[in-house]
Amino acid sequence: MSAARKAMIDSQLRTSGVNEAFVLSRMSAVAREDFVPEAAKSVAYMDRAVPLGDGHFLPAPLVHGKILSEAAPDAGDRVLVVEGGTSYLAELTRPLVAQLDSISAEEAAGKPSLGKSYSLILVEGAIEHLPEGLAALLRDNGRIVTGLVLRGVTRLASGRKVAGKVALQPLAEIGIPVLHEFDRPKEWNF
Repeated sequence: MSAARKAMIDSQLRTSGVNEAFVLSRMSAVAREDFVPEAAKSVAYMDRAVPLGDGHFLPAPLVHGKILSEAAPDAGDRVLVVEGGTSYLAELTRPLVAQLDSISAEEAAGKPSLGKSYSLILVEGAIEHLPEGLAALLRDNGRIVTGLVLRGVTRLASGRKVAGKVALQPLAEIGIPVLHEFDRPKEWNF
């Protein structure tokens, strides 16, 4: 493990309460610098989002740690990862689960027709709303972990699908890059 990855784990994850062995193991095994542009490799482990271009970002390490910690994926899960610009979250999660598919934020915000259902959906960014098409891919009693934009503030959120509906519960404020593909349509207010 590189010195930068060890420092990320010791100074960013552990000190912020991310101490689950499976999270620390995966984040020490996957090199973040492999998921950013060449010019950003030297800052891949900083404690903020790394710009990727085209308005997308690799979220800060703490965001990925919190997503994995909250999701607690297990060996029986069929997982869909909505990518925010890289496949980093998918690579962190893949060895922990039975099956993993990933799609871009643009695909997920549209009408994804994957012909499958998932027990866990992970979204690598903050969304203003959860589109019906994405919610439809979640099995009944399935879980979702995402960032959620509420009144301009991003929060980690999780939810479960019950009786065909998904309700997201905000958990904690954290700086998560916004996926503008999931912006609510603008409405007139009087």
